[in-house]
This record gives sequence, structure tokens and C-alpha cells, in this order.
Amino acid sequence: MRRILFSVCIIVGMAACKSKEQPLPINDMKVIMWDLMKADEWFTVRSSKDSTLLKKNEHIRLYEQVFLIHGVTRTKFYTSYAHYEAHPGEMKTLLDSVNLYSERERQKMFEHNYGQKKQ
Repeated sequence: MRRILFSVCIIVGMAACKSKEQPLPINDMKVIMWDLMKADEWFTVRSSKDSTLLKKNEHIRLYEQVFLIHGVTRTKFYTSYAHYEAHPGEMKTLLDSVNLYSERERQKMFEHNYGQKKQ
């Protein structure tokens, strides 16, 4: 009887682990988060000049565009984000990755605009 109960627990535990959807990988999340931050910045600047954007919920449309560009649903992104929030070590890795990615992107933009490497 104990063997059967133990086997059932193992099978249920394995099924539960397999049924949980994996979060988006850190490399995908960092790019999506960077694009969401750029969308937020654009919205903040524009809405300070045009208050009708607030009424139109333009920020929601911008987020949906970012998700569409990256081929991910809003639910998948926020589920993945919740996973990273629940795992502080992974969240730190993700945030560090976003930071490094943003610095590289700014460096590329600087080189493109000024034709030289920033010291």
C-alpha cells in the first residue's frame, strides 16, 4: 500500500512539474523589458505634451505592440515576470542583463550619432 501511495505521489509530482509552463528565457525577457521601458519613456514624453493620450490608454496599445513584435502574449510575459519575481536570484540576473543590454544599446546609438566610441 505504501509503495502504491508513494508511486502515485511521484507521478502526480512529476505531472505537476511538467504542466508548469517555463518562463521566457532571460535573453528574451531582457529585450522585451528594454522595449517596454522605451515605450514607457516615449509615452511619458508624449503624454506630457498631449493629454489625450492618457484618455486613449495609449500605453496599453504600445505594450501590446511590443508583445506582438516579440511574438509573445501579455499573459506569457507577465507570467514569466511573476516567476522571476518569485526567484530573487534569477530576477537579479534578469535586471543585470537588462542594464548591460541598455548600456550596449546606448553605446551603439552614440556611435551611430557621433561616429566614434564613447570614452
